[in-house]
Amino acid sequence: MGPNQTANPGPNQLAIPTPNLELTNASLRDALVTLEPGQQPLVHSDQGFQYQHLSWRRMLQNADATQSMSRKANCYDNAVMENFFGHLKEELFHRIRVLSTDALTAALHDYIHWYNTERISTKLKGLSPVQYRAQALVA
Repeated sequence: MGPNQTANPGPNQLAIPTPNLELTNASLRDALVTLEPGQQPLVHSDQGFQYQHLSWRRMLQNADATQSMSRKANCYDNAVMENFFGHLKEELFHRIRVLSTDALTAALHDYIHWYNTERISTKLKGLSPVQYRAQALVA
């Protein structure tokens, strides 16, 4: 994650069999209701069909959010999230065996909480993402 970002998926959208439009729209709705008045988020995604769909784009427009999408065949546009998912695979998936969707959801919640609040990063001056962001906001 970037220095001013933390991973924070919706509470019920962590583990699903296959991604679909209903899931992505529900996740976006869950995220948008957490916004404070006047916040104008930047929402970055790849070029999946869900993110190009009119319903997704209208929700962003209605929330005064800006859509950012990776360019075709350019992995560097999504490098921050790819980095996070690399850590997730190495630090969670390669170390545990998950036998159910509920167990996977619980493991993901625990990992994301740990990643945001406890996992230190040399890129963030030895702080966790939450600590680094709090420090940056005070400065």
